[in-house]
Amino acid sequence: MSGMVIVGAGQAGLQTAESLRSGGYTGSIVLLGDEPCAPYHRPPLSKGFLLGEVSDTQLYIRAPEALNRKGIQWHASARVMRIEHATRTLHLDDGSTLGYTGLCLATGARARRLEVPGAGLDHVCMLRGMADTRALAAILPHTSRVVVIGGGFIGLEFASIARRLGKQVVVLEAADRLMARVVSPQLADFFLRLHRDNGATIELGSNVSALSGNRGVVTAVHTADGRVFPADLVVVGIGVIPNGELAQQAGLACDRGALIVDACARSSSPGIVGAGDCTVRQRAGSGLLRLESVQNAIEQAKSAAASLLGEHRPYPALPWFWSEQYEVRLQMAGFAAGHTQAVVRGDLATSTFSLFYYVDGELCAVDSINRPQDHLAARKLLELGRSPTPQQAADPNFALTSLIPA
Repeated sequence: MSGMVIVGAGQAGLQTAESLRSGGYTGSIVLLGDEPCAPYHRPPLSKGFLLGEVSDTQLYIRAPEALNRKGIQWHASARVMRIEHATRTLHLDDGSTLGYTGLCLATGARARRLEVPGAGLDHVCMLRGMADTRALAAILPHTSRVVVIGGGFIGLEFASIARRLGKQVVVLEAADRLMARVVSPQLADFFLRLHRDNGATIELGSNVSALSGNRGVVTAVHTADGRVFPADLVVVGIGVIPNGELAQQAGLACDRGALIVDACARSSSPGIVGAGDCTVRQRAGSGLLRLESVQNAIEQAKSAAASLLGEHRPYPALPWFWSEQYEVRLQMAGFAAGHTQAVVRGDLATSTFSLFYYVDGELCAVDSINRPQDHLAARKLLELGRSPTPQQAADPNFALTSLIPA
């Protein structure tokens, strides 16, 4: 029996399955996940879950019975080994095969591993999936000195949780600023002050050379310049690697391991689409764009489902993202890379402000700290292509919504 098959049961895979069904598809939908648990929310793993504010059941996006009611056949711990184009057949690791009419690859990404001596010691943890977080949650109460390797979103979110739990925290970042790949220097400086003000030690320009331990358990982190940081827990957050092996094996067009898709989530092969962290998108006029966010997974999955149904639904161009660290909520919209001007709206001293970014006088992105009203207005303005002047943006009394048609 053939039908629609989605490989990957994360946010993107689940959304593809549900969008197919809500889009009127009445045939078979099979959702293959390589984890033993039902689809779950990943953002809380580095936020409220470790604090006990989010339960296991609250993590699940859909319970298995809810998938059954929608006629979505979910298979846990299922791994696809090979795609056979000619017969539209998937070969699974248990020796079984599965035919498909349309195929979505939503295989996600995995945490990049630390490649230094001692990286395999106990109490060296990743923070990517449910199993990682449960292992970390079991260790965390019995530790006092935590070293976080990597000053990106995941590492900093975990650092803020560890400080709230009273741990001594050191963050080692190889670059000269935090979150260098995704935020502006102004915002990086704000978060550097935030973490230091909350008692975390932040060491920039720090390249980890080795980990050492005692009886198989980590006890210290060593940097290339000879410094040693004692630790009874090390959390590694140095980025992710797209799970693109299946796409590459199938001969689909890929870039650095990520499946290349167009604005409608179509791959280089008819009948195969892709969504989520395993993909990189062709962007008109600016090459390839890779995004890692819940919003990207959901919107790209909707486009993928539409393409499988023979419809044309380009993925919305505007990305947005959020992060929580201590009592600060960051909300981002647009692309700040390459901006030529940044103006502040609000008060940096009270951690209530927004940064408006411009390229040649046109608004390109907005980062908001504890100002959700600015974020919502900015998303609408960016979607409409409307731009407040820098003077208007900097004036907290100017109503941004006045530029949005009723």
